[in-house]
Amino acid sequence: YQGTVAPTQQEKGKAFRALHEGDPFVIPNPWDAGSAKMLAGTGFKALATTSSGLAFALGRPDGTVTLDEIVGHVDALREATDLPVSVDLEHGYGPTAADVERAITSVAAAGAVGGSIEDYDRDEGRLYTLGEAVDRVSAAVAAARALDFPFTLTARAENHLRGNPDLDDTIARLLAFREAGADVLYAPRLTGVGEIEAICTAVERPVNVLAFPGLGLSFDEIVGAGAQRVSVGGWLALTAVKAAADAAERIFEAGDFSSLSAPSRIGEWLGS
Repeated sequence: YQGTVAPTQQEKGKAFRALHEGDPFVIPNPWDAGSAKMLAGTGFKALATTSSGLAFALGRPDGTVTLDEIVGHVDALREATDLPVSVDLEHGYGPTAADVERAITSVAAAGAVGGSIEDYDRDEGRLYTLGEAVDRVSAAVAAARALDFPFTLTARAENHLRGNPDLDDTIARLLAFREAGADVLYAPRLTGVGEIEAICTAVERPVNVLAFPGLGLSFDEIVGAGAQRVSVGGWLALTAVKAAADAAERIFEAGDFSSLSAPSRIGEWLGS
């Protein structure tokens, strides 16, 4: 879409949905408008927000971003790029079905065409029971279906990220989320081909897999195990911060400015 008439939300929603029906793809995670422009200029076809990356950009730990702040973030990404944007909505910014519905409709109004809801309550530090989690996914599905454009809903089972790597329970949760109407299923922090294959075979629905340091798998290996979509969560943001921190430490400790550099395409990304 870059350089042409801006697509409508209906068109972006259809394009995002179509990505899940075609070849497997990477959906990278920008943490601000500039990184969104960089990723769009690199050639990716869609973007996904990262709660941890945005929280860092705001100077806070993960789990502290408010719904109003994520709505503002989505609006900034919509202004920065014409790509479809899916939003990490954490647990929906509240414990009730009404909270989940409000999260979906709020980011949709800001320009998002997709979003994810997880089954972990950060406020109470617990995984929702299966019944609670299904009710929340059902509420998200209802809110998504009430919109006047395609909104792709991802349901997340957080077991592996929250110290409970029970593959059977994770699969049971994802199957229940599928039956509740989720379009994409996601269990962050799967650790190998065997777990990815087991989930993708069981759920028979597009699966998102998180790539992270230590996973040790290439894109081809992840999609060979059955994944349709691969994201990187906050790791691009952390990679950028590490590069800056390493350069800053060399400046502070040794007066060495040799690590300072700029990407050659920055003018292209920013349209200057």
